[in-house]
This record gives sequence, C-alpha cells and structure tokens, in this order.
Amino acid sequence: MNLEEKNTIFKPLYSLKHSPIEVHFSKNSEDFVVRENPLYEFSGTGEHLILHICKKDLSTNEALSLLSEASGVKIKDFGYAGLKDKQGLTFQYLSMPKKFESSLTHFTHPKLKIIETWTHNNKLKIGHLKGNSFFIRLKKVSPLNALKIEQAFKTLEIQGFANYFGYQRFGKFKDNYLEGLEILKGKKMKNPKLRNFLISAFQSELFNRYLSKRVELSHFVRDFNAKELIQIYKISKEEAQSLKKQKHFFKILKGDVLGHYPFGKCFICEDLESETKRFLEKDISVLGLLLGVKAYEAGQGLARNLENEIFNPFNEFKSKMQGSRRFMWSYLENAKINYDEKKAWLCLEFFLQKGCYATTILEELLHKSFDEE
Repeated sequence: MNLEEKNTIFKPLYSLKHSPIEVHFSKNSEDFVVRENPLYEFSGTGEHLILHICKKDLSTNEALSLLSEASGVKIKDFGYAGLKDKQGLTFQYLSMPKKFESSLTHFTHPKLKIIETWTHNNKLKIGHLKGNSFFIRLKKVSPLNALKIEQAFKTLEIQGFANYFGYQRFGKFKDNYLEGLEILKGKKMKNPKLRNFLISAFQSELFNRYLSKRVELSHFVRDFNAKELIQIYKISKEEAQSLKKQKHFFKILKGDVLGHYPFGKCFICEDLESETKRFLEKDISVLGLLLGVKAYEAGQGLARNLENEIFNPFNEFKSKMQGSRRFMWSYLENAKINYDEKKAWLCLEFFLQKGCYATTILEELLHKSFDEE
C-alpha cells in the first residue's frame, strides 16, 4: 500500500477474529471517564503547585486557557504529563508556579474543577505519569453481544493487545501523517508544537503499519503449516517450526528488539526459546520502531527484513527525527466487566500503561473504527 495515496485509509488488523458487534457508544461525561495515575508522589515542598483537576468535555489545552485567564500564569508555564480526551469526564494533574496559588482561591467553572493541590519541586513534563484508568459504558447491548464482548475482553486480559496508536493521532480525515511527511520533505511550518505533532503522526502511521504486519504474521503462523510459512516469509524450516511452537498469539522473532515490561532497557532477542517463555509470563514485550536516528536497531533476520519493508522507503528522512522504540504488545490491568441486562448496559474498567489508547481496546472488542468527531 502506498503511504501517499490519500484516498486509501489504512486499517490495522485485529488480533481477535470475530464479526463486528453492534452496540451504542458515546464519548460523554457519563459513559467515558479517564483518571490519570501519577508516576510518583508529590514532595510537599518546592516552587511548583500541582493541581488535580476534573474537566468535563474540555481538552487539556482548553482547560489550560481557562486557568491561565483566571490566574495570570502563561500557558507555557503550566506543566502536564499527558493530553487528555476532550469528550468525557477526565481527571489529570497540572503544575504551575506556586507564587500564583492565591489567584485560584475562588476559581469556579461549570466544566472545570480543582479537586486538590500539592506543592512540588519540579514542573510536570510529558510522560510523568504511570498510565490511565478507564471507565467505559456501552449501551444497547443485547445479552448475546454482552457474552461476545465478555469473551473477547477476557481473551485480551489474558493475552494482551496490539498496542496501536489511536485515531487521535491521525486527525478527522486520518491524514495528519501526510502533513508530517510533507514537513520532512521541506514544507515550512511556523508552529513548532504542530510541526512536531504532525511528524510524530507520520512515525505513528509507520509503527501501526509494521505492527499490523506482525499481527498478520501471527495469524499466518496459527493458520498455515510450516511449509507454507517457509514459502511466504522465505525462512528456514527450523525458523518456521520455532514459530509454530510458540504458545502466545503474538509471535516474537530472533532479532526482535525486546524490553522488560512495562519499562526497561532494550535488548536484542537472541535466545528465542528463553525469551518466548518470558514473553508468555508478561515479563518482557516486543518493541516496534518509531523511525529516527536514536532508535535502537533490530538484529538481523526476519525481524529486520519485515521492518525494512515498511521503513526503508523513508530512511532519507531518518536524520530529521530522533526516533525511539514503543511496545507493540501491551496488557490490560485491573480489568473488570459488568453487564446490566435490564438497562442493556455493559461497563468496562481497566488500567493502561502510558501511551496506550482505550479506543484501541474498544476497536479490538467491537471490530469497529472510531473517528475523531
């Protein structure tokens, strides 16, 4: 598939195989709740004020604008660990200079509430969170569909999920990555934050395409025999048999970049038998490429060959991006499901490590794409 074909929207492969499930889902403050989990306890001393806020149907930037207007703090002097969805009820932490604390003493707004404050010794920065807890209510769920969703949800809880970037990265028309590619080709963009965001959308698109290729490989390993795998991937009989032996749905390859889950240093998969056991125990996971000069290089073999298919056409832009690695396979934590047959409501609760998207889980469960509204 040509990355630059505007009329072609790439759809990542699902790891689960079932037909689409019809339910009603709306991102609103009653049916979609996100709670940010901080990375560390706040110190209680320092020049920064931590605000624990609750916002309703506001983006993080809109919340910052309201607080800036009320306090006199410049938007650039606020800190935050991550951007939160506009639609829904979301709880997150912000930081601001403590000397402006009194300006928010009487702050009130119908869509924004300051729940609690702490003093801390540094400004919050992107990534300063452990992850997010989610509550999602699905409506108009029949008993049969509730059973299907429950089975799929339990499978994801056991095996994990393909950690695709969500639609939020790609914009209303799913073409932000094309703007990013144009910037890499030399198009001028005055706004540095927008420039970086669009380039990251390009990196995310390539990541999703590679992850989809690996999900495809995992399906092929399960569905085809060793002889067919040898023909498809041009691998040895030993490699094909090794893939067939792996118990986990998502197959890892010799030469893959692995990392201790949920965080840890990168290393190359050399002892495949040993690492597949650790992967099955959720001790390690596989990392996909975010193209750039500082990204950890994969080893030789099929892992590198599959990466090259996706990323090599864009290596000329590699020097213009830092690059890194991101877990391709992640896990649900604290997963709960509850069905109210009388109301035809099904409620899901789970925790995701930072960088994972709840809508990715919904898309996998329902086999339905969600678009930016």
